[in-house]
Amino acid sequence: MSPLIELRRASKGFGQHDILREISIPVERGETLVLIGESGCGKSVTMKLMMDLLQPDRGDVLWDGRSVRDRSEKEITQERLRFGYVFQMAALFDSMTVYENVVFGIRQNRKWPEERVRQVAVDRLRDVGLNANVCEKKPAQLSGGMRKRVGLARALAMDPEVVLYDEPTTGLDPIMSDVINELILQTSRTRNVTSIVVTHDMHTVRKVADRVVMLYPLPRLEPDEPQIIFQGTAEETFDCDDPRVYQFVRGEAGERLTEIAAA
Repeated sequence: MSPLIELRRASKGFGQHDILREISIPVERGETLVLIGESGCGKSVTMKLMMDLLQPDRGDVLWDGRSVRDRSEKEITQERLRFGYVFQMAALFDSMTVYENVVFGIRQNRKWPEERVRQVAVDRLRDVGLNANVCEKKPAQLSGGMRKRVGLARALAMDPEVVLYDEPTTGLDPIMSDVINELILQTSRTRNVTSIVVTHDMHTVRKVADRVVMLYPLPRLEPDEPQIIFQGTAEETFDCDDPRVYQFVRGEAGERLTEIAAA
């Protein structure tokens, strides 16, 4: 069976600045793939290529073994409904209530009676540990952790097959970060979704990852060096003897301090 999503030798740049170079990553059904690496190495760009929010300059993106390039715009729009996206800072609409944020996708893409819409919103909020009494609040009235959970509820409201998380624990305290990690696990297990997580949080890596892929910034690689410097399980990530991986997962500056000073 073909991977659910696959990047094949995908490259992407902006202007004269190359971000990704010939990246190949399959995403299997039901797995939780975690992308790690230094800021600016292309993790979020990789995830947006997977969802066709960006298109590669070279290479290909496949869904269910079929190239996105071979699909019509109408088909792509329909297929994107299989994806839920949890943005880094939740990206809630400030002018809308929590309820209006959660049901936004439903109202744009489904013709459901309001009673059903309301029930989905309440159910999804309950799934992420929030009561229905938050429905009429505005995002500004919520804590950072609550906004993150509302963002996840919004993604789940469309019953996605794939959920993509962009830095889901950024800006949260350790307890709330672990709440989000538990929700990622719960979502994967109870809803049988495929998860793709971009993170710098090593606790998230240890807790949720079935497979870890580490990217490295292109400016620090030789022209013939692969940009993916590691693939493996979470346990293998922390046992890797590549100094670039070792230092990253342990948060050690190593020679980077010297490089920054020289720059």
